[in-house]
Amino acid sequence: MQKLNTTAVYILSILGFVLCCAGLGWIPALIGLVIANSGLKKYNAEPDLYENGKAMKSAKTVAIIALVISALIFIGYVFFILSFDGECDFWYWYIEQANNNPSVTEEQLAPVYDRMDQLGCM
Repeated sequence: MQKLNTTAVYILSILGFVLCCAGLGWIPALIGLVIANSGLKKYNAEPDLYENGKAMKSAKTVAIIALVISALIFIGYVFFILSFDGECDFWYWYIEQANNNPSVTEEQLAPVYDRMDQLGCM
């Protein structure tokens, strides 16, 4: 009996979870889902040849969950970026958030003020 490549799907799904914070997790999760679907097609065509069909179904479920979470975070990032009218609005928001954090010093904000000055925001 042959085995389906569930390890690749699990690794890509976990990578999807890790990269979802950067908004890029949907890429490996989608690749994992494609691999899982391909493996399940083979399994469904000839189930007697493969011994880990249930494991591939589980791997597909993990890939779907990683894809959904990553896609939602990516969409959230897109809406966050689109919520600003321009780059200056973002920097004003950034300064406001930094001023609400007592551990942020003026020295840490100096590059931000320089960037705002370059953009003509000040």
